[in-house]
Amino acid sequence: MENKKVLVGMSGGVDSAAAALLLREEGWECVGCTLRLYDNEDVGEPLEGTCCSLEAVEDARGAARRLGIDHYVFNFTQQFRRRVMDEFVESYCSGRTPNPCVQCNRTVKFDALLRRADELDIPRIATGHYARVNREASSGRWQLLRGKDRKKDQSYFLYPLSQRQLSRLLLPAGDYSKPEIRAMAASAGFASAGRPDSQDICFIPRGGYAEFLVRYGGVKLVPGDFVDEEGRVLGRHKGLPCYTPGQRRGLGVSADRPLYVLRKDAARNQVVLGGEPQLYSMSVRTESFNWVSLPPQAGPLAVTAKTRYSQTEAAGILYPEADGGVRVEFDAPQRAAAAGQSLVCYQGEAVVGGGIIAGTGPQRSLADHSS
Repeated sequence: MENKKVLVGMSGGVDSAAAALLLREEGWECVGCTLRLYDNEDVGEPLEGTCCSLEAVEDARGAARRLGIDHYVFNFTQQFRRRVMDEFVESYCSGRTPNPCVQCNRTVKFDALLRRADELDIPRIATGHYARVNREASSGRWQLLRGKDRKKDQSYFLYPLSQRQLSRLLLPAGDYSKPEIRAMAASAGFASAGRPDSQDICFIPRGGYAEFLVRYGGVKLVPGDFVDEEGRVLGRHKGLPCYTPGQRRGLGVSADRPLYVLRKDAARNQVVLGGEPQLYSMSVRTESFNWVSLPPQAGPLAVTAKTRYSQTEAAGILYPEADGGVRVEFDAPQRAAAAGQSLVCYQGEAVVGGGIIAGTGPQRSLADHSS
């Protein structure tokens, strides 16, 4: 007889509470848990409603109480500090634009859930992510699929998961839309049912990235030059961490055309500016690539891909490279692909895989594309 016990990661939000409710209704014996990821003194008071706020922990406890299930709080502050927060600081200081949610999933959250599940002799884990897991009958390979609610699909953030992790993961929210999840939560009396979705990184306080880097990371904001692609000085910047590729506002540079951040040169402490067409690239490279729904491929593969969670996917060809990374050549130029963000590739509903962006290929203007 199958052991129908599952450890449910409950962040305090509506999605994870509804996931526990759905699993219980399906006959699973649920045990709730909340991961404590940082101390307030590390980062200041966190944003209200984020997955690490005191309010969120109490909401998770309350949801578990209403469901009649056990609930634990597990301390993973040291791992989160070392693998997510410290690497966030290091990445920003090297001129990259990191995605800490991907890094957390890759190095902390799912390993932590599985570790505690093993200690409690619980075979499965679950979260409230809007994605789905399926085992392909012909190959036996576990696939990561998009959530049915495309507007809320979170498969982008889960591409680092391994076959071992996927084999033990349940994602019940992936079969429902956000309005359906909220309605279930409201009927169950969960406090989180009507709370707006968090749009912020959980450990970044109201002051923003730069304040966090200075206070937590001890980063000194060193002013330097804004330059164009020919190296001509256009003005002075406040420090590399204050800028991100594609940024237009807040530059304080006068010019006869709108200027955008193209990239950051950490070695020269320069921020390179240019016009809108210069933001577009025809190819993107990753430094490594985690193959998810497909095993590693030896040759070219037609995919759709995106370089940020909020972007619409674009068609292209994936080329595996000898160093374990991949290169995607897009059919149309892509805007502001930033080193440190993630390139995630799809075939239909399935996540092919993803990796951290290392750089871009030849740039191509919008005028060139339309000609």
